[in-house]
Amino acid sequence: MSETDDGVDAAALTAWLSAEVPRLRTGDGPVRVSRISGGHSNLTFRIVDDSGASFALRRPPIGGVLATAHDMSREWRFISTLHPTPVPVPEAVAYCADADVIGAEFYVMGFVDGVVPGDPESGEAIPQELRRSCGLDVADVLAALHAVDPDEVGLGDLHRPGSYLERQLRRWHRQVHHSAIPDLDAVDAAHALLVDRMPEPTEPRIAHGDYRLGNLSFGADGRIAAIFDWELATLGEPLADLGWVLASWERPGDTRPAITAGPTAAPGWPERDEVAARYAELSGRSLEDLPYFLAFARWRSACIGAGVYTRYKEGNMGSGAEQGAVLEERARRVVAESEAAIAALQG
Repeated sequence: MSETDDGVDAAALTAWLSAEVPRLRTGDGPVRVSRISGGHSNLTFRIVDDSGASFALRRPPIGGVLATAHDMSREWRFISTLHPTPVPVPEAVAYCADADVIGAEFYVMGFVDGVVPGDPESGEAIPQELRRSCGLDVADVLAALHAVDPDEVGLGDLHRPGSYLERQLRRWHRQVHHSAIPDLDAVDAAHALLVDRMPEPTEPRIAHGDYRLGNLSFGADGRIAAIFDWELATLGEPLADLGWVLASWERPGDTRPAITAGPTAAPGWPERDEVAARYAELSGRSLEDLPYFLAFARWRSACIGAGVYTRYKEGNMGSGAEQGAVLEERARRVVAESEAAIAALQG
């Protein structure tokens, strides 16, 4: 499959970069563009210019875009706003709102070298003696993100009336019913329990929305070099981010699989309770409602999985898309995650 068919026309991109981003050296031929492995929603590409310098490009899926999702301008705004803060994000290089260039809006950011431990195999690149510090830095950086006052950094206009949880439950429930998942009974039952047991809202902070090790790049010093994939970022409940990363934090002896693949079942990584305690210490936040947010993470994972399943099923994810039994296993996970949320809320 050509780069054009897979989401980026290298020649058209090069022409735009030459006119709009002079720091990229385009030379006589098109820049080199290659899809970066991983990712089930927005697509990420590595760009190498004529000098050999690397950058990254983000664009929406080729089709099947859900309402309110895949907003490149939103991602761009968060990384460009947070880059001057202590929160580690890639450098914001350029944003293109003209969908005629490559078929969709996109943005270019700095390429961050490091290990992105999105699965057990990639996590092996982190030495065992560094894994504890990496794990605790997950809590440190999340606390730093939630310490940023959105009003002070110019994101105050993103405040919305009403409850973040109410909006999230309504939005994901609506979107999952537009998916291709055939059986939504467990999804609906979990949604009803989450609505019934919703905690009181707290002061909104920047919520990443998909804060997990697969969206973090770790440097050789055991610290996080960058947070990626800001497509779900909003102003919301801080514990939603903590619940999400802990629900993805697999440990030996777990009876339920983590919501996403990751390296944390390997030796050296801290326990979930240690990560949660570190976050509570640094943020000063109570963890009383954390069990609810862990259940919410399970249910939201089911809804997101339904969207991913649908995009693969409809052929909207470019080359290397999941098919057959692998894809149908994703549909079964939607039901299993919803059932896990129900069990957690009823327990």
